[in-house]
Amino acid sequence: MKPQTQPDQAKPVTGLRERKKARTKAAIQREAVRMFREQGYTATTIEQIAEAAEVAPSTVFRYFPTKQDLVFSHDYDLPFAMMLQAQSPDLTPIQAERRTIRSMLEDIPPEELALQRERWVLIISEPELWGASLGNMSRTMEIMSEQVAKRAGRDPGDASVRAYAGAVFGVMLQVSLEWAKNPDMDFAVALDEALLFLEDLRP
Repeated sequence: MKPQTQPDQAKPVTGLRERKKARTKAAIQREAVRMFREQGYTATTIEQIAEAAEVAPSTVFRYFPTKQDLVFSHDYDLPFAMMLQAQSPDLTPIQAERRTIRSMLEDIPPEELALQRERWVLIISEPELWGASLGNMSRTMEIMSEQVAKRAGRDPGDASVRAYAGAVFGVMLQVSLEWAKNPDMDFAVALDEALLFLEDLRP
């Protein structure tokens, strides 16, 4: 008779499985971005990406339903929301945003941060991706408005909330575009300094 697995013994297995999935997803995106850079976004096929990442094409589609998702997909929205809401209520809105962003960037390994810059380079260099990025930016703006409203006890649809979120997002977008053009830029420092100019802004 096989011994029964205790609940606390099963948890590490689940954790290992999730970490393996995360590594597979990261490897696929890393190879995709590399190939897009080397041979062009349009010329690169899902089959080529799958071969480079040593997975089946179906595995690529499991993690990235569309080719564009290989560039746009990231896992930062939920951590950002959770970390922002955990900031002290005594902080001004922009102080909370800056602390959240600094903490997130500190936790991102250098190689992953470099990958994010490569994604921005692709977005601004490929017309198809730049056009598609507008929808992605709109979703990010919605998430930001919701989180700002939650901290302020306001409605996400309030004009002041949306204007505030738009100003913050605009600064983040501008710094990201500059970062794509300048690989020597310290993205974390540049973004923090730029957001400081919004210190007196309130939703």
